[in-house]
Amino acid sequence: MEKKILAKVGQKEITNLDVQSAIQGLDPFQAQQFQTEEGQKYVLDDLVNQELLYMYAKENNMDQDEEFRSEMKRVEENVLKQYVINKILTSVKLTEEEKKAFYEAQKSNFSKPETASAKHILVDTEEKANEILNKINAGEVSFEDAAAAHSSCPSKDAGGDLGTFGKGQMVPEFEEAVFSMNKGDVSKPVKTQFGYHLIKLENRNESTIPEYDEVAEEVGKTLLFQKQGEVYQEKLNEVKSKYPNAVEYIK
Repeated sequence: MEKKILAKVGQKEITNLDVQSAIQGLDPFQAQQFQTEEGQKYVLDDLVNQELLYMYAKENNMDQDEEFRSEMKRVEENVLKQYVINKILTSVKLTEEEKKAFYEAQKSNFSKPETASAKHILVDTEEKANEILNKINAGEVSFEDAAAAHSSCPSKDAGGDLGTFGKGQMVPEFEEAVFSMNKGDVSKPVKTQFGYHLIKLENRNESTIPEYDEVAEEVGKTLLFQKQGEVYQEKLNEVKSKYPNAVEYIK
């Protein structure tokens, strides 16, 4: 966005970037309300008013008030605490060799979980499920056509297809059945809180360990977080040894 001066208050320039920065500092719902031309004008006027109040405060030496100086001291302390923490954390750098070595040592932690692709037919009773299963086993109807005709799940429109999912995404009874089946199997009725399912396993993908390049970003984030924690703790230990008598816990 091109910078454009919208107002001057004394020597202070207020630009369109200042207005956008103020709007972006709001929560998303409020920010949306101020993106109109009228809303941006309101924000600009508010920034102008703030600068006028600043001029008034400086002219009347309000920055010398004891209350203000105490508040600024508290703010400075808090900012300095956060600043030193950020300095410690941002001092940590990683080399590509370190990341690759970490990946080799922690491969199992980056593995892709086992997944399955399945179709199902959901009905209210076990009797109905067995009736449909018998027709499928007898070759009277395909699983997909039976799903379209009888299933109460919205997946019926896709022949019962649930797509691909991993462990933990389905209710336990359904998941247990799926991950104990072989490709192409159709299960006996499986009862869950939703009713009775007939399940057809389309495919199962075993857990795999991805190549480094596939997870390099995740590896970097994980190692960086770990090293930052170690460096932070080392610095804390150093500081505590420097000021051994500075801390006193009051019971």
